[in-house]
Amino acid sequence: MDYSQKISERLWNLPDKGERESLREETFIDDIVQKNHIEKELLSNLEGIESVFDGGAGCGRFSILLAKHGCRVTHFDISQPMIDKAKELAEAEGVSDRITFVKGALEDLSAYPDKAFDLVVSFDAPVSYTYPNQEKVIGELVRIAKKKIMVSVSSRLGSLPYLANPMNKNQFILDENCGDPWVKWCVKNREKVIENFRFDQTAAEDVWSKGLMGGEEEIAEYDRGGTPWCITYTFLPDELKGILEGFGVREVQLAGPGAYARTIPNEILVKIMKDPLQKSAFLDFCFQFDSNPYVCGMGKDNLFAKGIIQ
Repeated sequence: MDYSQKISERLWNLPDKGERESLREETFIDDIVQKNHIEKELLSNLEGIESVFDGGAGCGRFSILLAKHGCRVTHFDISQPMIDKAKELAEAEGVSDRITFVKGALEDLSAYPDKAFDLVVSFDAPVSYTYPNQEKVIGELVRIAKKKIMVSVSSRLGSLPYLANPMNKNQFILDENCGDPWVKWCVKNREKVIENFRFDQTAAEDVWSKGLMGGEEEIAEYDRGGTPWCITYTFLPDELKGILEGFGVREVQLAGPGAYARTIPNEILVKIMKDPLQKSAFLDFCFQFDSNPYVCGMGKDNLFAKGIIQ
């Protein structure tokens, strides 16, 4: 087993992961924008879709949505706490009978035959956490898809600004007084982070050329018994499109959810989110802007792709 899988298993199986992940749209504005974008894509592409595989389905944000729209969904995730939370939420929404929950890693989809699902989706970058097997995993996702595929992966161009902005998450905090421990840390350590920051051109150029965030430090922390963030492979737009096309996917379209929102300061984003009419209009415009191919690489975290299976 590669370190990426071992680190992912340990991180995502922390006991509080299911609960915390289920509250992200109540906590961070970038999550609201990204998930709204994906929801719009899903709901406009369900004609003729009966069965769906949701790889890295987390706490069920999209598997439950799809089940509510009549699909039979296989909810596949590496994390038992996430699956447990998804089961709880699915029961509350009355769709448990339309969802099959499976614990597993994306690196092994051998249990599923070719073209097993009308639609295959994998959102919020679980593919990027499978390095060095990310291309193989994409190929397997395509293999089990019959009609359509949608994925979002970590964006290289979108991630590079983080190396000059250690406070990137502060911009998207919805409520600084909420109980989320990451929010508390971001608020408490803001000045210290600014004081200690030094731009590292070599590190930025290394990510630019190799696409890899993390590696030896994360492996060492894992070996010490820690729970580091996943080793992450970041994709360039043309690279992701080329991989999908290489596996036979047609009409590939890309988007960069969060490209518009990341240009706006926190104070204005919070004001927009607090007004239902402004929020709705803003999310609609974000979808239009972020779907433009000229900005697809600058999504806040993810590079989104969709295509037709031949």
